[in-house]
Amino acid sequence: MPDTKELASYSVDDWLHHLEALHAHVIELGLDRVHAVISQMGLTPSVPVITVAGTNGKGSVCAMMERIYSAAGFSVGVYSSPHLIRYHERVRINLAPITDLALCQSFQAVEAGRGEVALTYFEFGTLAAMAAFMQAKVDVIILEVGLGGRLDAVNAFEPSCTVITSIDLDHQAFLGNTREAIGFEKAGIFRKDIPAICADPLPPATVEAHARAIGAHWLPLAQDEHGFGYRRVENQWNAWCGQKHYRSLPIPALRGSYQLNNAAAALAAIACLQTTLPVSMGAIRRGLLEVELPGRFQVLPGQPQVILDVGHNPHAAKALASNLSQLGYAERTFAVCGMMADKDVDSVIALLDGHIDVWMLASLPPPRGANAIELAEKIIARGGVAHSYDTPELAWNAAFKQAGERDRILVFGSFITVGEVLPLAQKRHASH
Repeated sequence: MPDTKELASYSVDDWLHHLEALHAHVIELGLDRVHAVISQMGLTPSVPVITVAGTNGKGSVCAMMERIYSAAGFSVGVYSSPHLIRYHERVRINLAPITDLALCQSFQAVEAGRGEVALTYFEFGTLAAMAAFMQAKVDVIILEVGLGGRLDAVNAFEPSCTVITSIDLDHQAFLGNTREAIGFEKAGIFRKDIPAICADPLPPATVEAHARAIGAHWLPLAQDEHGFGYRRVENQWNAWCGQKHYRSLPIPALRGSYQLNNAAAALAAIACLQTTLPVSMGAIRRGLLEVELPGRFQVLPGQPQVILDVGHNPHAAKALASNLSQLGYAERTFAVCGMMADKDVDSVIALLDGHIDVWMLASLPPPRGANAIELAEKIIARGGVAHSYDTPELAWNAAFKQAGERDRILVFGSFITVGEVLPLAQKRHASH
């Protein structure tokens, strides 16, 4: 371990390299290590904590609550992952990514507090985020689960409210091969007497069963006062949670029809904490209109139209296909796509192939990254047109060169793919 004097001079990059070297495994689920360091550091927040799990939609729900609580005048800390461009995006305080100084100070606090405990990269980052939020004295903390729920480092902190956004197949090597098994893992964030909000319209039985077994306050997506729900009315929508009703709401600024589901879950959590964190209708409307989250069906202005979406599993691909079908006409759709080899690549391709004319496939870094040539072979075998490139940047450059003003370019498949292309796309559009 470096000495204290050396640690004090560490940059953010130095710290991230240090985190990567601490533990033999990138992922090792379990809470014992995190609980031990929480105890040693006294990392027990005195403000409400909202924990959000789910296959897809977690980031959107967190972002909506973040904007609404900020509009209501509260100081808000949000921890989410992974990041698109810079690690700082994972730790947001009052809508802004954490500063270099605050992040390094939090890393140093965890390093000093962990003793001989070998934390994983995610565990170390989770503890540092909480240290930063407590140092900043925020009013509410929103934590996005990294993987699953029950054994995720985020779950070491006691929540005041819990949300599950959706449940589908992803990370099967860690969570199980069925929705029932994955649902049980995600339901691990529930607590006795604490709201257990579930926005999946058809959750596996294991989710409700676990909520009821531990005595959580079960709030499913429903059409009555026993849960929460929403209804679209022309260009507005109404939502409710129990006896609390929200009427004539603006459509959220995040694109995609599924965002109403996410927004309803966010409002349910806000309703559950209304006594502790009072929020006005004005703050809700403003938050919904101003919410931003890069890479979630993000449409850049200009021609050709560029869409960026971090969707990387079948559940997300189905939603992406639905959103594409609702867009206006385009002569051709080019797809810049790079994926992880451990994802259900075949299902993602099958769901989107009918919406894409030309695939520009990019290799992502080993060991997890899928090879572009192998991806191209899958497309060609289906009768599609595909080209392979060594990096997302090269695939993007080729797509932008070939696409005409009446075409569109879809960038998707991984946070890495979107994160590499996003600044290039923004720069290219700014110069045209």
